[in-house]
Amino acid sequence: MDATGDNHTTAPTTPRPGRYAVDPARSSLSFRTRHLFGLLPVHGTFAVRGGTVVVAEPFTASSVRAEVDADSFRTGHTGRDTAVRSPRFLDTGRHPLITFTAENIGTAAPAGTVTADEGRPATIAGTLTACGVSQPLTLAIGHAEVLADAFTVRARTRIDRTAFGVTASRGLAGRHLDVTLEIRCVRA
Repeated sequence: MDATGDNHTTAPTTPRPGRYAVDPARSSLSFRTRHLFGLLPVHGTFAVRGGTVVVAEPFTASSVRAEVDADSFRTGHTGRDTAVRSPRFLDTGRHPLITFTAENIGTAAPAGTVTADEGRPATIAGTLTACGVSQPLTLAIGHAEVLADAFTVRARTRIDRTAFGVTASRGLAGRHLDVTLEIRCVRA
């Protein structure tokens, strides 16, 4: 009870310390890009395979590892989807996973990064590995919901496919993918 005698329960703003597993069934990755010389929008998805988040004390020392199934690329156009999974683009036979890792999420962000409440970073800087190439990537956190033994985070980023060696069909296929992630993590 507070000083007024009311019973208030305040939702936590930061997950409890511990190990959390990414729930693939309740997580998603969608993207937008342009096709046909930038004239047509393309929307698609990848399946989140899994991952872990270790919430540390202090929270900024936490780490993240997420895995995406590269072969799950879908836009609703069978010909395009098959082509993108082929050796010309993602080469999913040789590179079946796309991974994102971040260590010490609070210290990895660039200097001057704005933080959300309770010291939780508004961005998470890490490394994206696709097609055997690793590049720095920053996720902008747009929403976080924290429950007793789970949390959901929604984030956005922009990926330049050419930075990962995916250079086929320049001009015809969009260079950038605007990605939205919704990741649900459950205490392991």
